[in-house]
Amino acid sequence: QLQASGGGLVQPGGSLRLSCSASRFALDYHAIGWIRQAPGKEREGVSCISSSDTSTYYSDSVKGRFTISRDNAKKTVFLQMNNLKPEDTAIYYCAPIRGFGTLCPDVGSVFGSTWWGPYHYWGKGTLVTVSS
Repeated sequence: QLQASGGGLVQPGGSLRLSCSASRFALDYHAIGWIRQAPGKEREGVSCISSSDTSTYYSDSVKGRFTISRDNAKKTVFLQMNNLKPEDTAIYYCAPIRGFGTLCPDVGSVFGSTWWGPYHYWGKGTLVTVSS
């Protein structure tokens, strides 16, 4: 199961860095995505990184503000979130890609639910609250 951490309360314009690690899962061999769910809203896929770190994906809502990266030696994936907005408030989950694949959606595609791996791998997520 994957475990997201690093959430918290931050003011608008602030930054947070989320981490995704795993126990008994070879995170370093798989593409990993970040998916968030805001109160009362549908889940949204916001970012993805391929297993080899050669390609990344960002939704339009976070492009230019969030940066995804990975350290395969430490088996950890990061999501650096800058210039946070109140609409970024959500529970953030990290998840494997469908079929435990190694690739992310192409630029211009939608990182929707058909791309997400099994829910029981997602863990509890980490809460990010952006508020003054």
